[in-house]
Amino acid sequence: MELVNTHCHSRYCGHGAGEVADYARAAEAAGIATLAFTEHFPLSAALDPDGYLSVPAADIPAYLAAVEQARADHPALDIICGCELDYLGPDEDRGLTADDLAPFELILGSVHFVDAWPFDDPAQRGAWDEPGAPDRIWRRYVELWCQAASDPAQPFHVMSHPDLAKKFGFMPSFDPAPLYGAMAEAAAAGGRMVEVNTSGSYYACAEMFPAPALLAAFRRAGAPCTVGTDAHDPANVARDIERGYALMAAAGYRCVTVPTRSGDRREVPLA
Repeated sequence: MELVNTHCHSRYCGHGAGEVADYARAAEAAGIATLAFTEHFPLSAALDPDGYLSVPAADIPAYLAAVEQARADHPALDIICGCELDYLGPDEDRGLTADDLAPFELILGSVHFVDAWPFDDPAQRGAWDEPGAPDRIWRRYVELWCQAASDPAQPFHVMSHPDLAKKFGFMPSFDPAPLYGAMAEAAAAGGRMVEVNTSGSYYACAEMFPAPALLAAFRRAGAPCTVGTDAHDPANVARDIERGYALMAAAGYRCVTVPTRSGDRREVPLA
């Protein structure tokens, strides 16, 4: 079966390892047909003072050049040049323009910040332990996620790791089904693809993003689904892609949707 990975990072982001070339070599060796590099789009110094969460703006040209070199070196591998763009809601302070995003053929939409707090950063996770925090954080996270997914003015092609709020193993005290339903409706309203992100199995939540019930809600809503490993090390570039396919099939999907360099989509049957 054709393997695709539409989400990976290299050393250009402050918390990744390995060169772009290392990922391309590993992907080709693993039999991956399509590989998207999706480095974290630069954040402001106010939100990323240490340059740990995103690519420094000064390094973007080198990142783009490295992807072009990987394409030249691996002509049989379909390499997409993309970025992962944080949706910041009312805390957006970057003044983004179309020209800023023009170099990127694929834009992943992510919510890593809840009211300017990077809730999934291990170094800043303490707020999760406050009384009632999981319920409050989950509600606000889903509110922001739905804004990002449903807004046609946003540039996102794919909404990444949809239930990232579970990363540290914290779940709301109430049934999350209504939140899942709202997320599915938002993705459908915005015409967004969603992502099965295989990295979740290796965090405290011990399951892929999204949870099976949320993925089933996306399928019922008609949201196309792709797969990314979210690798931050070349060794993980192909990790659990086929398991991701199996999760999709169990949710009722019959094909993997693959973004293309031209902005179109193609489908790979799951069986």
